[in-house]
Amino acid sequence: MYGLVNQAVQGMVIAGFGQDLWERIKRDAGVDLDAFVSMESYDDSITYSLVQAGSAALDMPPEDILRAFGEYWVLVTAAEGYPELMQAAGSTLPEFLGNLDQLHTRVLMTFPELRPPSFNCKEVRPGELCVKYMSERVGLAPMVVGLLEGLGKHFNTQVEVTLVGVAEGPGAATEFRVLYGMAESPA
Repeated sequence: MYGLVNQAVQGMVIAGFGQDLWERIKRDAGVDLDAFVSMESYDDSITYSLVQAGSAALDMPPEDILRAFGEYWVLVTAAEGYPELMQAAGSTLPEFLGNLDQLHTRVLMTFPELRPPSFNCKEVRPGELCVKYMSERVGLAPMVVGLLEGLGKHFNTQVEVTLVGVAEGPGAATEFRVLYGMAESPA
């Protein structure tokens, strides 16, 4: 994964728990780097190790950390770092989800070694989507739940995400049901 992902993991940990815990997680994960370079590609094992070390340090299941990271990615990393790209992908949840593969194609211009997932989104009926997620990386379904929930917040739309079927291996589809409703009232 690119350093940008690991930088986002770092940002999430520091924002929620402080620099000292981040240093502990890095040490426990065996990561001996002062900083991640956003445009540099790193072995996926580094990210997985950070999640495992964070799980141990916070006494949280890795799935909960991945879910929180998915939401953080949408609401902080993508929204603040790439607002034009987010806006160009769609103005509603269904439109955005339907354009995710095109968004990743645009991102490939900046990150040529990116191995993005693929998404297939189909409206089952008004207010219900079937989202299929395919990736060579395994174990990231909880992160996708967080991404989908984060997109609901991004679009000010209530969502309920249900994991329907889990992929058995790299490239196989993991399926989610996404119920979405009317926009929430502004706080």
